[in-house]
Amino acid sequence: MTDLARLCKAKDSERKVGHIVTETSKKKLELEKAMGELEAVVEQLEAGELTLDKSLKQFEKGVRLSRECQQALAEAEQKVQMLMNSELKDIGPGDLDKDS
Repeated sequence: MTDLARLCKAKDSERKVGHIVTETSKKKLELEKAMGELEAVVEQLEAGELTLDKSLKQFEKGVRLSRECQQALAEAEQKVQMLMNSELKDIGPGDLDKDS
């Protein structure tokens, strides 16, 4: 592989990581919002002051939020695995002299 090809490959990897990081940041905000809502639902249910009908509606909302949070966490874990398994590495001076 030529030096130019190695540098282009490294730049492509950097762009992919940048996209993943930006997307992950957006998901983090969504996750934090959903977790905040879930905490509020739990507090309402634990207070025991809601009617049965409102309690059931809040419970349903809590289940939905919990599933959304679990999905977001699973996606984040998958992205971390992608980053850890990628071929990203620092390019040192000796790496540019090697042909593969």
